Amino acid sequence: MNRLLCCVAIGLFSLRCALSLGAEAVPVDKGKSLSPGAGRFDFSHADKTVPVWYYVPAEARADTPVLIVMHGVGRDASRYRDDWVPYAQKLHFMVVVPEFSVAAFPGSAAYAQGGTVDAKGHALPRAQWAFSFIEPIFDAFKAATGNRSERYFLYGHSAGAQFVHRYLYFVPEARVAKAVAANAGWWTLPDPAVNFPYGLHGSAVESAALKTALQRPLIVLLGTADTDPEAENLRKTPEALAQGPNRLTRGHTFFDAGKHRAETLGVPFGWQLALAPGIGHKDGGMATFAAPLLFDHSVVSGVVK
Repeated sequence: MNRLLCCVAIGLFSLRCALSLGAEAVPVDKGKSLSPGAGRFDFSHADKTVPVWYYVPAEARADTPVLIVMHGVGRDASRYRDDWVPYAQKLHFMVVVPEFSVAAFPGSAAYAQGGTVDAKGHALPRAQWAFSFIEPIFDAFKAATGNRSERYFLYGHSAGAQFVHRYLYFVPEARVAKAVAANAGWWTLPDPAVNFPYGLHGSAVESAALKTALQRPLIVLLGTADTDPEAENLRKTPEALAQGPNRLTRGHTFFDAGKHRAETLGVPFGWQLALAPGIGHKDGGMATFAAPLLFDHSVVSGVVK
């Protein structure tokens, strides 16, 4: 389908698009087509509006895959979008990067931990979770482009990787085809005996949701050079240090914990572990390995099943 149709579902979302890189978002009337390329739209939900940076490759069709990318602690969604454009062009998929700003989602709890609790640890309504933006953003993007994909792919780096793996716990019904969590600084272990956010005790994640998460096609992607124990933004609480001294070790800890929990619960283990040789804490470097793992089914090098 050469022509991308834009239709806005009234009352469900507010959509605005920019048709050139870095432009301000401008209104797009119902029924108008969107030109392929890079741009931005604004998405409103639960009294908050987030910019969403996107890229649509030339000759995109109704069945072109959609990748949702979660940015890191810098909240620099447009840069993440730009990191992924070359791979979208080569492997032919669309890129969608929501921007969870510090102003609207302050601190790790509001973004990387999904916004499920407030600053005092009290549970928040599901509609207010940062996690609750992803599914409707997918629907909004499909409506705006004429895409008919039933599922989306999901990738996150650093704080974005924290978001991704917790998202699979908290939103078991999410229409995720495959996910990659790359170089998280620390993880929520699939352990109901460890207090949230380092484990699942006291969280809204029930046993059935945990079993579903363990069976998901999640790839834990680790840069072998991401080993600096003094790295910027690396959490050093006792609970985080118990997972290991650096991101590489902590990623192995998380994967091993998932494998053990799946065996304990008697469910198939859907996760995979993949290594990015020589790559440190750089999204651009990790994307080189993540893109083929997501979209080139012949690539299995470096994956431990």
